[in-house]
Amino acid sequence: MVNNGFNEFGFSEELLQAIKLKGFEEPTEIQRKIIPLILENKIDLVGQAQTGTGKTAAFALPIIEQLQVKAGHLQALVLVPTRELAIQVSEEFNSLRGHKNIHAAPIYGGQSYDTQFRHLKKGVDVIIGTPGRILDHLNRKSFSIDKISFAVLDEADEMLNMGFIEDIEDILSRTPAERRTLLFSATMPERIMTLAKKYMGKREIIRTKKSGQTTELTDQIYYEVKESDKLDALCRIIDTTQEFFGLVFCRTKNDVDFVSSKLADRDYDVEGLHGDITQNIREKILNKFRNKKINVLIATDVAARGLDIEELTHVINYALPQDAESYLHRIGRTGRAGKEGTAITFITPEEHRKLMYIKNFTQTDIRKQRIPKVKDVISFKREKIVAELKSLVEVNVSEEYLKIADDLLSSNVPPKIIAALIKNSYQNELEEKNYAEIRDLFESQKQNKDLRLTGNTQYQQRNKRQFERRGDRFSGKNRFESDRGKARMFLALGKKDDLTPHALLDLLKKKAKVPGEKVTGIHINDSYSFFNVTPNEADVILDKLNSKDKKKRPLVERAKPAK
Repeated sequence: MVNNGFNEFGFSEELLQAIKLKGFEEPTEIQRKIIPLILENKIDLVGQAQTGTGKTAAFALPIIEQLQVKAGHLQALVLVPTRELAIQVSEEFNSLRGHKNIHAAPIYGGQSYDTQFRHLKKGVDVIIGTPGRILDHLNRKSFSIDKISFAVLDEADEMLNMGFIEDIEDILSRTPAERRTLLFSATMPERIMTLAKKYMGKREIIRTKKSGQTTELTDQIYYEVKESDKLDALCRIIDTTQEFFGLVFCRTKNDVDFVSSKLADRDYDVEGLHGDITQNIREKILNKFRNKKINVLIATDVAARGLDIEELTHVINYALPQDAESYLHRIGRTGRAGKEGTAITFITPEEHRKLMYIKNFTQTDIRKQRIPKVKDVISFKREKIVAELKSLVEVNVSEEYLKIADDLLSSNVPPKIIAALIKNSYQNELEEKNYAEIRDLFESQKQNKDLRLTGNTQYQQRNKRQFERRGDRFSGKNRFESDRGKARMFLALGKKDDLTPHALLDLLKKKAKVPGEKVTGIHINDSYSFFNVTPNEADVILDKLNSKDKKKRPLVERAKPAK
């Protein structure tokens, strides 16, 4: 018999074996509280718990235990807010069932109907789907839910935020009265409780100790920076983290494009995700991120809904979220499964009051810190470079390279040779002049306070200059300051062609040998794109990317100036 913390629930040996194969040893708090109630009681349940607390297994395991083999009809329906969550929950069901002959299938928008019809035709016991596509299938009579034993609403508050409540009510109205209803939500707004009262019978509310709050494994930090300094501040955080693997939240899709393209310019492994990204590209980007082929993902709240990425080291609020509940949803993606994580929030001085409201709402400590200084970044990079070079020394080197080394050593001092090679390869990373200055608001706030106390008119003059700079920034005058003198290029490829900022940089590097750091001002539309390069690089790109056949339309051209 399998011995672990799940024995106490009275699961079958077959299910215990599946749990062991998953690597589960001890139940989480929500599992310990929820599982016995689903197994033993016949009442409905409302569970309040954050993403990453093990709530999927909390409802999947007892449902699997009670499902009939070869029932001949659908037995359970799980409603989720996003495609990604539908896939994840379906995979969880199928991995936990072990050898029990039951089948779970995801049903969501964006997947072909033919694929879904094939799954349904084979027979499924559990369907996990998004409300819109489930309702569509019900209207088509693709399957019936009039005999289900369980209806589960997962991440109900997210479905509320996405406008699915009416669809959910329509779906629940078609289920049998004797079904068990399980509702899970990180927060419990009034609209969710109204839904529970209307569609659930006698019910019990289960809360974990940290329900609606942030995990104690998440270190929460905020930095007070000017809007124009956020990009450089983000780079410094990434550069001073040993193994950064993080999700960065922006407020708008334009901000996602701007931040991801600028990071790609600086040779970071990054992609952006927002509502305009097609499902095909979205899945490719998420697969790259999960497999750590990229380590920075920039996203809007809408695009990130339902994402459940393991082992995130950081969640960064590049822009302050709209409300405290959004803050909880964002940072709940790190500091999970017993591993520590860091949640960082950038705020401008004007947003300090709003952050304090979030801090009071979450009842947690959000510490103020200083942005790492340039010397700290360089020191960190120096250590990484030394470690990287030491590892290279251990690799076998061919005789050809050893002969070149002997020639150099015979006529030069060894330290000078090594220093020259390091300078040639890492000069941009190891010299302070290559880093933008970030104004230390700790110090400036202290100076402003002193000036106010002394009545010095210098304070008023400084405020006037800052106001003028802010006006320039929001009018767009300084956003692409480094692009002066560059050629604006038009490319006849866009989002419809699966083009992303990263893919564009790869194209220019492979075809025209133009490195990513030389390309700026990337803007990708549905069917075309723009970017900036120097006039000399523009000539090379025009020559290498365009067909020599004059009858064919050029792939890339110099953009026509706006009239």
